[in-house]
Amino acid sequence: MIKNYLKTAWRNLAKSKGYSAINIGGLAVGMAVVMLIGLWVYDELTFNTYHKNYDRIAQVMQHANFNGKIGTQTANPALMGPELRAKYGSDFKYVVQASWNFNPLLSIGDKRINQEGIYFEKDAPDMLSLHMLKGSRAGLHDPHSILLSASAAEALFGDEDPMGKTITLDRSQQVKVTGVYDDLPSNSSFANVKVILPWSLWLIQNPWASQMEQPWSSNFSQTFVQITEKGDMESISSKIKNVKMDNVRDEDQKAEWVVFLQPMSKWNLYNEFRNGVNTGGGIRYVRLFGLIGGFVLILACINFMNLATARSEKQAKEVGIRKTVGSHRWQLIGRFFAESYITVLIAFVLSLLLVVLFLPAFNEVAGKKIGLPWLNPIFWTASLVFVFITGLLAGSYPAFYLSSFQPLKVLKGTFKVGRFASVPRRVLVVIQFTVSVMLIIGTIIVYQQIQHAKARPVGYTKNGLVNLSFQNELRKHFEAFRTELKNSGAIEEMAGAVPVTGVWNSNGGFEWEGKDPDLATDFPNNSVSYDFGKTIQWKIKAGRDFSRDMATDSSAFIINESAARFMGLEDPVGKTIRQGDDRFTVIGVVDDILQESPFFPVRPTFYHLDTYDAMVNIVLRLNPKQNPSQSISTIENIWKKYVDDVPFEYSFVDEAFGDKFKTEERIGKLSSYFAVLAIFISCLGLFGMASFVAEQRTKEIGIRKVLGASVANLLRLLSKEFVLLVTISCIIAVPVAWYYLGQWLSNYDYRVEISWLVFIAAAVLALIITLFTVGFQAIKAATANPVRSLRNE
Repeated sequence: MIKNYLKTAWRNLAKSKGYSAINIGGLAVGMAVVMLIGLWVYDELTFNTYHKNYDRIAQVMQHANFNGKIGTQTANPALMGPELRAKYGSDFKYVVQASWNFNPLLSIGDKRINQEGIYFEKDAPDMLSLHMLKGSRAGLHDPHSILLSASAAEALFGDEDPMGKTITLDRSQQVKVTGVYDDLPSNSSFANVKVILPWSLWLIQNPWASQMEQPWSSNFSQTFVQITEKGDMESISSKIKNVKMDNVRDEDQKAEWVVFLQPMSKWNLYNEFRNGVNTGGGIRYVRLFGLIGGFVLILACINFMNLATARSEKQAKEVGIRKTVGSHRWQLIGRFFAESYITVLIAFVLSLLLVVLFLPAFNEVAGKKIGLPWLNPIFWTASLVFVFITGLLAGSYPAFYLSSFQPLKVLKGTFKVGRFASVPRRVLVVIQFTVSVMLIIGTIIVYQQIQHAKARPVGYTKNGLVNLSFQNELRKHFEAFRTELKNSGAIEEMAGAVPVTGVWNSNGGFEWEGKDPDLATDFPNNSVSYDFGKTIQWKIKAGRDFSRDMATDSSAFIINESAARFMGLEDPVGKTIRQGDDRFTVIGVVDDILQESPFFPVRPTFYHLDTYDAMVNIVLRLNPKQNPSQSISTIENIWKKYVDDVPFEYSFVDEAFGDKFKTEERIGKLSSYFAVLAIFISCLGLFGMASFVAEQRTKEIGIRKVLGASVANLLRLLSKEFVLLVTISCIIAVPVAWYYLGQWLSNYDYRVEISWLVFIAAAVLALIITLFTVGFQAIKAATANPVRSLRNE
């Protein structure tokens, strides 16, 4: 019997090649989309699971209540680790202090490479369960040791055994290779770390960290922990919440610091905090794309349902005959499900081919390194379940609807599908285009939000700015390097600073005349050199820039407009700001410079002159009258005169600024691609429905033409129902999209206002697509020779 079902189903598919192609094509695209989204979602949900104890690993973070507004940060004082070990050691298996990621220069002989690295305390390899290929996890016990990833070891040593070899770190420090570990997978928070160095070496290199008068007032390191097997993350987090408040000086207690643990399982998808509350993060995109994947599959299934039921009159006689010769309804249901599952299986094979074809491009857009897990039994089990559910979803309505026909009416020729038989099909078409229109609107709003943030004033001229790393030789010969570059005509100006597109340090404890005693402070405090303002072309609103002619500028501040407002200073120039025993005079006010997220307000910020030793970055302004490539080449040649053993590497500030939009742009691109595919699938179904309607009304069209109907009249006749259905879809989609997009935009302080023009544009686009899709079949039917359609009578 099953063999008979399959034979009959196959014959029906082969007989109706056009409808079969639409069904299979639509399902294949829908299943491919779902598969790609499923792989992406799985990669996101399994983030950091490579680390065996990831459910017990956490990062120590801090909330700080600044004047009623709670901020959250990952930076900690360097004493956080020792304090947790000393007072709460029984709650933790490991406590690890760490630096931020950096790019050290590794040299051995004539070979020099830059690899991303981090300084970790000695227990980090055990905590992260590194898979050691050579050596052991105990390699960081020696302060002059280094652990290399397999890729870093190969880049530096090739096929040679690296164990025990000495590497020169940043041309000044000798370290010995004590271990090689397997590269971490791309869905690990430490995937980019290729070099691990001992935290004890960092302390040797930075003696100021252990000589600070107020070590609890400065946050410049990270702290990671692994709780004990019997420990509870929430209870331990609650226990350590006052560890900083118990140690900071009185004036810093105004900020009300609360220390807490952020579990590793939440680092990737729950990394957003607003006013001290975890508001999610990447999880919203996992849910969004999960919904999109479900909707796209439903759209493809709707095509199958619609086309199957639309052809009900043609299949009615088969149902009548089968019932007359003794077939039970459940047997007929089985026959229709057989057709559904054959279609789905063929579509599944095609979808695998589509995924293989488009996965590299998908990875590039999504920023992933996902592959099809061909040998994973879980993948094939999930695929079988996926095929089963899709076949059930696509075939259930046609199977139960078609098997319900009465054989007597069918065989007597009195069977009619009824005036309400097309209602479910119309509802399904409305659902299809409601989803499609919502995706169109969402894509437009995401694009507008990104462009809105990109157009936001940044407070300086970012075009033509170039970043270089600050090498030791350049610290000694900075002025000579600058003078030679300017004389070459390659640059207009140059200065030392932290990167323009980031904040590396913030300080509290500032006082000024008229300050509220209860006001908590935490200002980004940027070290810059002379000519920084000229280099980035910041806009001075009041006062003046730093000047080489003013010796007192070594104890001066330039503040931004947000700082002036926050401090309540109507005329800040000349005012004194105190920090402990230090006194600083405000000499200028500049426009707010956008250094952090372009979607949130600029923080009150200070700029002060500092020695070159305190800076990590050189910023150059290229000469706009000279070709940029020629200028870069000139800069490189002069660089090599001063720094001959470090590769010349540079980056453009506008590219670094563009990186701030990566997540939103990635989501926008993926959404737009999925929207296009959803519309394509919907149009496939619409095309099939239009061709069926045109075929069903062939004789009516012929008679109307004979009686004088024009092509335009016939086009209107065949298109009006579909246009009406899409119009209803637009009416439903607009308020739903407005509500959910409003919720999404509420996550950004700096956001675009939703315009009704967006909804009108999406509706018009949907209608145009509908007219093009339906119009082709309508024109084809309207221009056909009426003699051919009537001669069969």
